[in-house]
Amino acid sequence: MSSISLDTILEAAEAHGASDLFLQEDEVPRLKINEQIMLLGEEPVTLQHMTGLWQACGGKVDSDMDRDTGLISHTHVRFRVNLHRTMGRLAAVLRRIKTDIPPLPALGLPVNLLTRWARKSFGLILITGPTGTGKSTTIAALLQWMNLNLARHIVTIEDPVEYIFENQQCHFTQREVGRDTTNFAHGLRSALRQAPDVIFVGEIRDYETALIALQAAETGHLVLATMHSERVSDTMERFTHLFPEDKLNQGVHLLADQLLGVMCQRLVPNKTGGLHLLEEHLENAGAVREWIRKRESSQIKEHMTKGTDPNSMSFLKSAVEACRAGKIDESVAAQATSNEAEFKRAMRGVQ
Repeated sequence: MSSISLDTILEAAEAHGASDLFLQEDEVPRLKINEQIMLLGEEPVTLQHMTGLWQACGGKVDSDMDRDTGLISHTHVRFRVNLHRTMGRLAAVLRRIKTDIPPLPALGLPVNLLTRWARKSFGLILITGPTGTGKSTTIAALLQWMNLNLARHIVTIEDPVEYIFENQQCHFTQREVGRDTTNFAHGLRSALRQAPDVIFVGEIRDYETALIALQAAETGHLVLATMHSERVSDTMERFTHLFPEDKLNQGVHLLADQLLGVMCQRLVPNKTGGLHLLEEHLENAGAVREWIRKRESSQIKEHMTKGTDPNSMSFLKSAVEACRAGKIDESVAAQATSNEAEFKRAMRGVQ
């Protein structure tokens, strides 16, 4: 790869709007663009280039097996980096970190619902979905909406810090795991001593973080967090499964009492070669609270499928609306709902 530099590869990733860049010793670089992986050029990455990348990211070529870190290109584009080895060879995956915060209405999400949740003085808001579905962007847009409309102290605990906020109506304290705090749970516990009004936890993935997030909501803080659950009904189960058996009852009751709502996201190909955001959301009110308390996820799913609650939306309804509006193909919409027969009935208006 003597004729192409790492800087050139990073520039190409940015120019093509790639979300991810895959580099591996003796392999041609690959870009992920609109969820499709494609080759970048024909020349493989050399050991020399991979060694330089590892060293630039603070990796130890002689001893590290895996390392999560970051990189800023010479054009000031930020990347989240995972260094790793594959069959003994050096490799890396770089995810481009977007820095421009889009306005909330531009995302195609229910602005009135999200901003109503954001105006609350306490409670838990969960933004969920698989990796790469725009959860961080949704959170950033919502925090920026607060920044423009509310006066609050917002503490973020992220891994890594992605969007950087400029203080406007709000005051931000942004902390990065590994640099400013040891882990999410420790950062969240420390945040409670920093006079926060709002706390954003980059991800809830263990019992301690889940418990502290609920306790923070219970003691008068608005907590926003992400999880990797794929549907709203799965979110409640995934959250409560973080609690050990002897603490499960406590976790279920805290979640039922403190949860404001769940927004689940999914990206699918649109008709113009880009991506369309499908969303599923549920507000925790009325009978929903009891269903969470009793762990009746089937009741929650049925409630959302019926579509009679204006504060809930199923992926099925979201896909049908996008298809009828001509934004996505019917085959894409059917696949996204995971039940083609149910989708076809919904397209015909049959409940």
